[in-house]
Amino acid sequence: MKSLPNILTSMRLVLALFMFLALAAAAGAVPGLANRLTPPEQFGLERWAVYAFVIAAVTDFFDGWLARRLHAESVWGAILDPIGDKVLVCGAVLGLMALGPQPMVLLPAGLILFREFTVSALREVGAGKGVKLPVTMLAKWKTTLQRTALTGELVVAAWGAFPLLPQDPGVQGPVAIGVHALFWLATLVTLITGAQYWEQTRKALGA
Repeated sequence: MKSLPNILTSMRLVLALFMFLALAAAAGAVPGLANRLTPPEQFGLERWAVYAFVIAAVTDFFDGWLARRLHAESVWGAILDPIGDKVLVCGAVLGLMALGPQPMVLLPAGLILFREFTVSALREVGAGKGVKLPVTMLAKWKTTLQRTALTGELVVAAWGAFPLLPQDPGVQGPVAIGVHALFWLATLVTLITGAQYWEQTRKALGA
């Protein structure tokens, strides 16, 4: 049972990779599959990519909760967890870009990627100096906002893949505006937490 948290974390990595490959294939970016997929097959890949993202995002809560509940915290889990988080977010953003031009998403998506790589570098440098960057409450909210907004953006970009959604521009348009607004909010919170981690590292290294 104590290996379950690490299994979930590893599963998140696998799901993130599947999600990205499925979106890339649906967009015709996979060699050998370009122009060979039928529209239903493309829609199927997009749909399963969204499902994979949602499942992977949910495992991010359960692996940490189970690790604490089962007293199964491990060094391997501590290494895999942030890697899984970054791969999931980066894979979703890149997959989203692969689906086609996303003018309203491009800037916030780029800012999120820049922040994620910057904080990863700060953690790596800080670890070498014995500096730890504890996760703040705002950073936890950032993660929730990011995952929710990215789910919405993926659904909007792959709207036609979900037959139960009304295929009406009068509905899709307002939904897209709301999702874009949420994505910008997630980006703002992401940048604020990045600035907080930068300041924490600067003060710790200065001391």
